[in-house]
Amino acid sequence: MRDLVAGMRYLGAGQRWVARHGRWWGFGLIPALIALVLYAGVLTVLALWAGDLAAWATPFADGWGSPWQGLLRGLFVALLFAGGLTLSVLTFTAVTLLIGDPFYESLSQKVEESEGHCPPGPDQPLWRELWTGLRDSVHVLLRAAGFGLLLFVLGFLPFLGQTVIPAIGFCVSGFFLAVELTSVAMQRRAVPVRERLRLLRGRKALAVGFGTPLVLLFLVPFVAVVLMPGAVAGATLLVRDLVPDQQPPSGADGDEVAGAGPVAGSGTAPASWPASQGQPHQPLPAPPAPPGPSGPASSAARPPAGW
Repeated sequence: MRDLVAGMRYLGAGQRWVARHGRWWGFGLIPALIALVLYAGVLTVLALWAGDLAAWATPFADGWGSPWQGLLRGLFVALLFAGGLTLSVLTFTAVTLLIGDPFYESLSQKVEESEGHCPPGPDQPLWRELWTGLRDSVHVLLRAAGFGLLLFVLGFLPFLGQTVIPAIGFCVSGFFLAVELTSVAMQRRAVPVRERLRLLRGRKALAVGFGTPLVLLFLVPFVAVVLMPGAVAGATLLVRDLVPDQQPPSGADGDEVAGAGPVAGSGTAPASWPASQGQPHQPLPAPPAPPGPSGPASSAARPPAGW
């Protein structure tokens, strides 16, 4: 329950961050507006051609009389458009992040800098980053589609299909939406998509608390556009706590530095030395010569040969 509330707080913190930085909020609106225009065009075409698609998909009903033919094809049109809307909600974030990769990368970086430290990120050309983002988004969407198909089948169960299954569906959509939104900050830390899924599966309530309110809000027209910059900012704040930054420790002079091996002259065995072997053999140092009169030390004061 604590993680569920924490996820909602990250969502609110992201919206507050962009509210305090209005210029960055406007900057983050640009790719969301582009995606909105594209989706509006596709849904408009779908609405205009839905009747023809219904007639093409149900040729067996051509000879049916009224009102059964109209009811069947009207139901088909309603399900087709509802499916298009659901698919739009699930893919809007992925498409917006893909279109706005440079925008949201800059926004996420600014959020991290305002919090004190921003990881440098992998040194990759833009086309490589876009390809990685597209590949990861397809991976996540295929997983989400598998869960969606299962929940669609379970939706035909009496009572449960009309009450419990829709609630589970919103939570599943919220989880995968959180995976998509955290991808910007995760990519900067070179966390692969499978590891992202593993990390968020370990904190399911945190991901659901962050993503499910967004799924519900994204169902309202134009809300997704307004909230998208704050959603990216909140996901960045979430990743900062979910994946602690691993900075190399700055050792003092003469101390061992991470990855540099043992300090010279310490006599410590390398880390790869087998424990069963003990310490490697090292010759003993010669003992210091005893104090004597000034001038060359006598032969008696020298260490015996072979010491």
